[in-house]
Amino acid sequence: MFVGHFAVGLLAKRVEPKLSLGTVVLAAMLADFLYVVFLISGIEHVQFKPGMGAANYIASFEVPFSHSLLMDAIWGALFAAAYFLRRRYPRGAWVLFAAVLSHWLLDFVSFKNPVAPGVHQEFGLGLWYSVPATLIVEGGFWLLAIVVYVRATHPKNRVGIFAFWIVIALLTLAWYNNITGPPPPSTLAAGIFGLIFFSLSVAWAYWMNRLRPSAG
Repeated sequence: MFVGHFAVGLLAKRVEPKLSLGTVVLAAMLADFLYVVFLISGIEHVQFKPGMGAANYIASFEVPFSHSLLMDAIWGALFAAAYFLRRRYPRGAWVLFAAVLSHWLLDFVSFKNPVAPGVHQEFGLGLWYSVPATLIVEGGFWLLAIVVYVRATHPKNRVGIFAFWIVIALLTLAWYNNITGPPPPSTLAAGIFGLIFFSLSVAWAYWMNRLRPSAG
């Protein structure tokens, strides 16, 4: 999924308002952050072929260290432990662990991912192979998360309104291009662009946490 992971961040903020939106978005996107870093460094590999939509143009997807169930659980535990050592807040740590682990569960719905390094069999439902189904399922989840987040927060000023909705629109367009558009020009370009894109998205989420505090 794509916006589905951002949706987890928005919903997690509603579940645990004490957490920064930036932190929960980072947790939900941690697997993708690791993926682009591992892709750039050559630890993981992906190959593209002609086609439209990620489900069709990804020829091979070797991502056992960033996207396997076992490693996502380990990364989630480390992320949650780091948060707990800093904040001493158990509930927040558990929410962050769940957010990290949700990445594999959502990708299981949309694509196929490994369960552990060294295990070559991959599992997934393949939602992304149907654009209409993706628009309904992932798009519906995204819309639900946006509604929940908007109702749970109040903008301090107009910047908190416009900066939120502009980026929501950009994320939605990027998601649509991901499921219907052409492949990246190269794996290195995909990694670099992804690292910049995800970093800006998390920075935006931390900014929104300041501009849109939780209601009540």
